[in-house]
Amino acid sequence: MAAITGETARAYNDLVEINTTAAKGYQEAAEGVTNAELKSKLSQMSQHRAQFAAELTQHAQQLGIKPEQESTVEGVVAEAAAAVHRGWINLKSAITGQDDSAILGECETGDAVALQSYETALKSNELPADARDVIQKQHGAILSDKNWITQQKASR
Repeated sequence: MAAITGETARAYNDLVEINTTAAKGYQEAAEGVTNAELKSKLSQMSQHRAQFAAELTQHAQQLGIKPEQESTVEGVVAEAAAAVHRGWINLKSAITGQDDSAILGECETGDAVALQSYETALKSNELPADARDVIQKQHGAILSDKNWITQQKASR
């Protein structure tokens, strides 16, 4: 097994935090939209992000990394950005009378931030092959969700 360094631990930590926050953000978005199909889909996306966080946490622990106990500047910044993102969903919802398109726009922004973090993690030469596979699979799912959201937003 390759040596686990701070870079690998940081990648796991950041992705766990981003997915945990995304799960909360998507749940808030689901509660804010008026369209039943969107409510269902956004709630499902929330569940997927919670599963991603759990999967990454379990995988990290197998490598001897404890993401929930690691604290990095990047993780704190990612959490702060994600918290701001959730706040915007709440603010947009209140101001626009729960305008579904505006809420979708905030979800789209959140996914763009998440994708950047995944791409940063995938650039690491230190990631074990199995970790890279998990991260690539999740990146693909988030990209697919983001594309769906973009399409939904454009049709409203």
